[in-house]
This record gives sequence, structure tokens and C-alpha cells, in this order.
Amino acid sequence: MRSPQGSVALISGASRGIGQHVALELLEQGWSVSLGMRQPVLPDWAAGREERVHLMAYDAEDAGGEQRWVKAALSRFGRIDALVANAGIMIPKTVIEADDDDIEAMMAVNVKAPRRLAKAAWAALCATGRGRVIILASLSGKRVKSAGAGSYSLSKFAAVALAHAIRQTGFEQGVRATAVCPGFVATDMAATLTDRPADRLTQPEDLARVVAMLLALPNEASVAEFAVNCQLEEFF
Repeated sequence: MRSPQGSVALISGASRGIGQHVALELLEQGWSVSLGMRQPVLPDWAAGREERVHLMAYDAEDAGGEQRWVKAALSRFGRIDALVANAGIMIPKTVIEADDDDIEAMMAVNVKAPRRLAKAAWAALCATGRGRVIILASLSGKRVKSAGAGSYSLSKFAAVALAHAIRQTGFEQGVRATAVCPGFVATDMAATLTDRPADRLTQPEDLARVVAMLLALPNEASVAEFAVNCQLEEFF
């Protein structure tokens, strides 16, 4: 397992939900974190640890945002060891109900932005010899659970493919990429999609522990996909 001391992770969508919990878990394990947020405000849990926290205004729909973020993080910390591409959106429409703008919006945030972020940080990730990329995909990127999830699944299947493509591209340089595929997680998004009680959903802090574990694994224990579910399904 790698020692996180001195390691730096960029986390998108870090202001709430899964991203916030990943940032907190990594910070508590000794990582420094660069938090990509629409509104960069220091979280209460980061108080007293400001020397290891970098805030960056980041909008996944801004095609130039990734380059600016990587440049700022390198200026602050001098290295980038990991990316956690967590920012995502869902428009709950069938593939027939959705229009092109709906599909493009989900592809832009869920697929194109993580690809640009990996591209922007690529040299820094390769320089470590053990760079890590986590794409927060979804079980909706492994199966189409319902008609209403169909359009979202288009983007999340692509996000899973992106993780595999990054893994293939960077393997010889020590870069390892994983598609983390949760089902329902107790976040604001899930509350609008399921009637299942919050305490019976996967907890974001548990998902954060999964991400931290994946980041800590050695190059010789590469994990391409990690499925997490709160309920019984045939395969997941």
C-alpha cells in the first residue's frame, strides 16, 4: 500500500456528496487535496488544515477549466498523484424523451470533462510512476436498470469506457485507472430517484473509503472496475 504523505489528489464536485466525503477521507489519511468547486469556499472540516487544502473554481462545462485547475494545483503543491473525477449530472429521461441538448449536457459533464482533466494532468500523473485516476461512474454504466435511466446510462457507459481507455493508455507509465460504479448512494441526487430509506443506501463515507483504498493499492494490484451496491441484483 502506498503512503499518502505528500501525495496530492484533485477532486471534482468536491463541495458536497461523494466528492466532499472523498476529500475528507483523503485529507484525514494524509493527502493534500485540490478541490474543484463551482463556488470555492473552505469547508468547515478543512479548518486548521489549510496548508493541505487548495480551492479552485471549477465548472465541468467550461472546456478550459481543467488546464487552469491543473496549472494552479501544480503551482500550489508541485505534483499531482491522483484525480477523482466525481462531478456528474443526471437528467432522468428515456432515450426517446431526451433531446440532443439533454444528451450533450450529460456527456459534457460525465465524460468529456473527466477526459480533459486526465489529459491536462497527464504529464504530472506519469511523472510519479504511480498516478491514479478514479472515474466516478455508476452501475448505470453497467446495465440499464429502467427506461428513465436510459439517457443517463448512455453517458455512464461512456464514463466506464473512459476509465478503461485511460488505464490502457497509461499502464506502462504506472498510471492506474478505475471506474467506481455505485448504485444508489445517500446523496441529494439519490433522494430524487428512489423511495428507499437513506439509511439503506450506500453511504458516501463508505464509498470514500473504497476510493481511498483503490488509490493506495500498488501498481501490481490494478482494479479496472469496482461495483458497489446497496441492494441485491443478479450481477451487482
